[in-house]
Amino acid sequence: MKTQLLLVLFVLMLAVGPPVSAQVVLPDREAPAGLTENVFGLGLFGGPATGLGLSFRHHLPSPMSYQITGGIIRVEGRTSYDFGGEVQFDLARTASSRFFVGGGAGYYYSSRSGSNEMDAPARIGVGLGGEFAVSPGLHTTVEAMFTFFSDGTVLPLPQFGFHYYFY
Repeated sequence: MKTQLLLVLFVLMLAVGPPVSAQVVLPDREAPAGLTENVFGLGLFGGPATGLGLSFRHHLPSPMSYQITGGIIRVEGRTSYDFGGEVQFDLARTASSRFFVGGGAGYYYSSRSGSNEMDAPARIGVGLGGEFAVSPGLHTTVEAMFTFFSDGTVLPLPQFGFHYYFY
């Protein structure tokens, strides 16, 4: 009885559902592979591999970009800071988004006494990411990086950011 009901529901979905079509859009083979001029962005970025804090990103007139991130804070006598960098290579780019492969490194420090109290302060990350336009100048970035910690731990971890680009 249950199988017959599922079969009837499936047939109804096929009969009543709207027609759906898919279209593959091929990139223009004669278009340049990347940007034709330098583009600079400032924003906030956070991730365990390449830093947490203020971020500067530079898209070169090629498929390559780099990003520098750093931050510092002092709360209740504990000083914490980090800095990192990342290089990104575009795999696909449209007017409002891009898909890239990236790699980077970061260093994290946190202490009350003057010596770093973190077990694994140095990190290296390699992974994939996507950048999407929220508005004409504001873009958000999402990355999934395999993060290699200096104590030998390896974890797949996310990274997020927002940048405003000065075109």
